[in-house]
Amino acid sequence: MKKILEVKNITKIYKIYKNNFYRLQELFTKKTHHKEFISNDNISFDLYEGETLGIIGVNGAGKSTILKIIAGVTAQTSGEIRRHGRVTALLELGTGFNEQLTGYDNIFLNGTLIGMSQKECEEKAADIIAFTELGDYINESILTYSSGMKMRLAFSIAIFSQPQVLIVDEALSVGDAHFSAKCTRALKERKEQNMSIIYVSHDLNSLKLLCDRVILLNHGKVAKEGLPEEVINSYNFLIAKLNDKEDTIKIQATQNSSFGTFDAQIIQAHIHGECSHSNVISSGEKATLTLHIKAAKTIKDLNIGILIRDKFGQDIYGTTSKNLGFEYELQQETAYTVSFSFDLNIGTGKYSISIALAVGENHLDDCKHWLDNATDFEVAGHQGSEVIGICKLSPTLSSLKKI
Repeated sequence: MKKILEVKNITKIYKIYKNNFYRLQELFTKKTHHKEFISNDNISFDLYEGETLGIIGVNGAGKSTILKIIAGVTAQTSGEIRRHGRVTALLELGTGFNEQLTGYDNIFLNGTLIGMSQKECEEKAADIIAFTELGDYINESILTYSSGMKMRLAFSIAIFSQPQVLIVDEALSVGDAHFSAKCTRALKERKEQNMSIIYVSHDLNSLKLLCDRVILLNHGKVAKEGLPEEVINSYNFLIAKLNDKEDTIKIQATQNSSFGTFDAQIIQAHIHGECSHSNVISSGEKATLTLHIKAAKTIKDLNIGILIRDKFGQDIYGTTSKNLGFEYELQQETAYTVSFSFDLNIGTGKYSISIALAVGENHLDDCKHWLDNATDFEVAGHQGSEVIGICKLSPTLSSLKKI
């Protein structure tokens, strides 16, 4: 595969001064008056043609800094960036815009700043305007635009500049559902045309849907790199550790991603249909998910959560015992079984179920055991009317009335 971007041992160190006097004093004396903050610490990775690379991490992990360095907005302290094509970045909204100018004029201003020629801007202006769906607002000053309208304009210019590498940093999070879906479709289309994408988002579902590979940053370093679901599980473990003041959470090296304090543990999980008596279940059929749990310690107010995902790793449905009005008390060195029963009103396909044991609202608060892909099942065929899509809503229909 062709490398389109090479990031080699990038380090970025910021000098932190108490005030500008110390900054000025350091210029004229040999005495140091600053502290150093390492935002990026020896980061290396490659991006390939047609690949979508996700970058995740908690706030302060160094995500925005590495994107700015790749885009050429900020210079690295050491290391090298090798770009094999045009790089366009959607970073902070409004960057590269003049708020006194109209949306139309900013197409030419912003387009020029990201590397488009005047001729390219003229040729693409009509397509950019149509994609934004801004209508007559394109001739208004963008000072009057909402953040969502600015995002529409910025994304449209970026996508029609035909970059070899497009960097998207949380930009889609400010758009409405319709335009965000439109942007996602556009990214998929450009990906099929061999555009490479670096995508940063706190929306873990969109990362699973769009990305071929994900990098987890922590304290400015690459903590993990690999398939989206594997890296996102490590990210969840990292967040759980941040909430673990007593340092009791550990990760278990098993076939499935598994972590927690293991004060209580999921020993086994299986799902079966009421009619099929197997994990191949008809859409609309009643299904039962049975869990076997072993407590190592006495636990009060245990919250049991389940999460169903489709074959792409998208979250389909999740709930907890607490949401259903139940909290459980476990006794030390005791085994238990508990079941969730529901009508499986989802479309045909293959699914997995992840399970959490925790004390708190979710599995990242006080995690006893998180078991990813604890069991799986397939929906094949249907009971009642056939449906298209992933959910079965069972609507009622009124009679036709003249108006």
